[in-house]
Amino acid sequence: MASPALQLFRKYGRSGIGRWFYSRLICWRAPYFGSISPRIEKLESGRCEVSLRQRRRVQNHIGTVHAIALCNMAELSGGLATDATIPAGMRWIPKGMTVRYLKKATGTLIATALVPAIADPTQAQDLHAKVEVRDARNDVVFDADITMWVSPKKAD
Repeated sequence: MASPALQLFRKYGRSGIGRWFYSRLICWRAPYFGSISPRIEKLESGRCEVSLRQRRRVQNHIGTVHAIALCNMAELSGGLATDATIPAGMRWIPKGMTVRYLKKATGTLIATALVPAIADPTQAQDLHAKVEVRDARNDVVFDADITMWVSPKKAD
């Protein structure tokens, strides 16, 4: 069974206005993500794509997208990809993140998170979300390896 986040994306994600609405729902549920006004473009098991437009609120003093806005974008895409990938009886939380800033990040950016299938759905384990952020020229400007702690949900 698909996660609630994936079920909602399947319902609303087929149109531009639906993806906009879905993105607002996610930001309402996790308000800090709203600080970058992301747009969830694609969500499926093992993969999530999030876009971010450069504008003043996400810029630093040199006119590029701020490092923490990129981290926020990576955590959002990695978290949603993880949520869409793990079995319904499991939960996740970020445990750590290693990032690299590779080029100046400008313009519209796309974060793509890839998450492997879980090895054993009965055991707690680390799962790695690999995220690349690309600019309009398709150059990788940032990447991240997010360690997610994935564990079985506690019985109610």
